Amino acid sequence: QVQLVESGGGLVQAGGSLRLSCAASGRTINNYMVGWFRQAPGQEREFVGGINRGGPSTYYADSVKGRFTLSRDNVKNTVYLQMNSLKPEDTAVYYCATSYRSIFSTEKGAYAYWGQGTQVTVSS
Repeated sequence: QVQLVESGGGLVQAGGSLRLSCAASGRTINNYMVGWFRQAPGQEREFVGGINRGGPSTYYADSVKGRFTLSRDNVKNTVYLQMNSLKPEDTAVYYCATSYRSIFSTEKGAYAYWGQGTQVTVSS
């Protein structure tokens, strides 16, 4: 079983940047597909971006394409979500999740393991 811990959230002004980290323990994260999701108050948890099992293919929601970038550090067993040009509508709790599936999925039901989430707040 893999354990995930997100970090890097915080309060930032619109136009600013944050880098979220998803650190894995218990298993090698490179063996899993990794997805980032977010959930704003009163809304469904939605897909933000992800990286396939073994890399290097990455996938992004249209709402973040061109602003967010995923990367993987196999030595640190960590996946990063670099978020630039942040907007108030990016405000949410951000979660990373993993699955052993070989075919990438944007569906939250495809992911078995989840972190506890990290809050991102973007002020206007």
